[in-house]
Amino acid sequence: MRAASVSDYRELARRRLPKIFFEYIDGGSYAEETLRRNVADLEAIALRQRVMRDMSELDMSIETLGQKMSMPVGLAPVGMAGMYGRRGEAQAARAAAAAGVPFTLSTVGVCSVEEVAQTGAPPWFQLYMLKDRGYMRELLGRAKDLGCPVLVFTVDLPIPGARYRDVRSGFTGSTPLQAAMTQAWDGITHPGWTWDVFVRGRPHTLGSVAGALQGGRRVTDFLAWLARNFDRSVTWKELDWVRETWDRPIVIKGVLDAEDAREAVKAGADGLVVSNHGGRQLDGVRSSITALPRIVDAVGGDLEVYMDGGVRSGLDVLKALALGAKACFVGRAWAYALGAGGEPAIAKMLATLRAELAVAMILTGCRSAREAGPTLLDGTDRP
Repeated sequence: MRAASVSDYRELARRRLPKIFFEYIDGGSYAEETLRRNVADLEAIALRQRVMRDMSELDMSIETLGQKMSMPVGLAPVGMAGMYGRRGEAQAARAAAAAGVPFTLSTVGVCSVEEVAQTGAPPWFQLYMLKDRGYMRELLGRAKDLGCPVLVFTVDLPIPGARYRDVRSGFTGSTPLQAAMTQAWDGITHPGWTWDVFVRGRPHTLGSVAGALQGGRRVTDFLAWLARNFDRSVTWKELDWVRETWDRPIVIKGVLDAEDAREAVKAGADGLVVSNHGGRQLDGVRSSITALPRIVDAVGGDLEVYMDGGVRSGLDVLKALALGAKACFVGRAWAYALGAGGEPAIAKMLATLRAELAVAMILTGCRSAREAGPTLLDGTDRP
């Protein structure tokens, strides 16, 4: 099968990856209503086709937080990406750098921030606030010293959402024996992944936080430890604590309500990501794209507003830009591509998004991504 779209990469990843890892990245929380809304609500928005315009010059580039991007797309943080492809976060960082877009490294990536920075393009660094503030301060200092230009502070995970697919697949909730048997069967039935990732892709730890857990051997050991150490006491005042170590732009990720967006402005954030964590946290909330316009209306002039959740094509990117997003971050899209074929597949997926965005811009009469606005949409379909 030759991949032509993000959906194709999803299918290829489903075939290649062990079930526990495919279901982990593909699934959402509870009944997955918000997961479906993220995609369906973007699909329901109609672009406004325009013709007979001079579209010989097209500019997809943007500048944000001191960063130049070749198109308004970045790679969102994805946990455990190193289990989808050998040293997966490093592969994704190289593909993003070659495409001229930012890569955001998850706190819970298999590759450490040091390993990813060695690719030559220090990543945006995503932070989960854990109870061990001493280790958090050390981690922030490491990311800063390595040249990470932006901190993405994820705030919608004070406790992990209930992800039933992970229980059904055996990824969580299994006894040690059951887990070992599931892993063994997955290895036998997915020999390509076993050789590439399980054998050649070690160590299978969460690199950036490995020093905080003594004795952990498997990714699941680290995930269990993390679940016990997410800090539910975090408030907006925590940004003052972060700034004691971090003096570069801070983006708040996980905002879905206009009041929270205003609080982010008051707290001095430089940007925010309108996000419901890909439908993986509180199920039943609105989609990111329907939350976007009211947040832009509330704070769009005060900080940079980005969006993630449900973006599967360059057409989706233009729809989000038309509703006020400065850029879109894609998570599952690059995780599927990584699982399907590693760095080359991520590069091809980004090229596909670029080509789709070009078509959408040309056929809506949008010459510059920086000038995208509501006039690109059919007015009856504005969320």
